[in-house]
Amino acid sequence: MGAFDHIVLVNLVFLLIQWVRGWVADPITGPFIQLPLNTSNFHIQKPYDLPVWERYSFVNGIHKLWVYSTDNPLSKNSPTKPRTEVMIKGYNYSSNVWQFEGYGYVPSGTSGVSIMQVFGASPPHPTTLQLRIYNGSLTYYTSAVLVPNIYDKWFRVNVIHDVELSRIKIYIDGKFRYEEPGRGGTFHYFKFGVYGQMNDSYYMESRWKDIKVFKKCN
Repeated sequence: MGAFDHIVLVNLVFLLIQWVRGWVADPITGPFIQLPLNTSNFHIQKPYDLPVWERYSFVNGIHKLWVYSTDNPLSKNSPTKPRTEVMIKGYNYSSNVWQFEGYGYVPSGTSGVSIMQVFGASPPHPTTLQLRIYNGSLTYYTSAVLVPNIYDKWFRVNVIHDVELSRIKIYIDGKFRYEEPGRGGTFHYFKFGVYGQMNDSYYMESRWKDIKVFKKCN
């Protein structure tokens, strides 16, 4: 081995050690601080007349959430469609730059459903972002198709919300997919699961794992 080859090998080993130790920042989450999460941060919203276990499970690190279009809403007098969602508590925000990360999975047949939200906006909008599933495509609300043929595979979701600049950025599997203006609002929080929308399928399900919340470093 020549001197140059030796230097290249040493540098590669050094970079590998840095990566293993977490010194090499992820290009998406690198400028952010990861905030601690535990089960107390996960509040389950589900049909009001059912126990949690009939619409939600958490096994081997995987959140499984499902709902039927014939289910009741989350409260008796709510005009909203059925849902089973995890609301991330403890990290409501009204300023700065925040990020959600998680790995989602949607089985074939689930359609007409929101699977992830940035809640909070200025009237008449209740949300700043919804990621939805329509006939196998992952969409921003009903407009932009972010990824077609998303069924039956795990995919990484990163959503960055810059409150001051009023911008939303969406990354899927580490690739930038979409950017859109925010919708105002005085407070926000992240949600994931299933929430019926127009033309919802009878059965709706999503699974999530490795959920993280980040805040931009000052």
